[in-house]
Amino acid sequence: MNTVLPHGYRAIDDARIRESVGLSYGELIPGLVIEHRPGRTVTELDSLLGAALSGNVAPIHTDAHYSSQTRWGRILVCSGVTLNLVAGMTVRSISGLTTANLAVDRVRFTAPVHIGDTLYAETRILTRRTSESSPGNGVITCHTTAHNQTDTAVMAFNRTFLVPLDADTVRDATNY
Repeated sequence: MNTVLPHGYRAIDDARIRESVGLSYGELIPGLVIEHRPGRTVTELDSLLGAALSGNVAPIHTDAHYSSQTRWGRILVCSGVTLNLVAGMTVRSISGLTTANLAVDRVRFTAPVHIGDTLYAETRILTRRTSESSPGNGVITCHTTAHNQTDTAVMAFNRTFLVPLDADTVRDATNY
């Protein structure tokens, strides 16, 4: 196959290509902004599983009648569920090859999220440097924001994580 590869793919052999997961250290340049797609519609199952897994069974997250009597008028998705969904949306592009999460900082929830809302995320790379304590890795710090289908900002956070300096060596060794 002697064609130009689409961005985000690499040749495995003459008739096979593989999707790449995670941008490389060299591609994660401070100032770069990544719009994450697809968006993610929050389902009732997301909300209930998140509440059950975390043990957060507050009635605002689990009881439709109770929630209907609050200022929100309906179930409010647990903020932990929202954080995990949004962080998960970023993995494919920014941290698919991460070797460790180091920090999630400055988490802010700026508007409620309800079942049926569709979330969209965007990440700006803030800093990058080689790791002093983990040779072969780089430290990336980024700022992620999320908004819903009406373009209302719903949350923001900073995250710091390790990525390999040589992504292709890791991809070759792990079949990624």
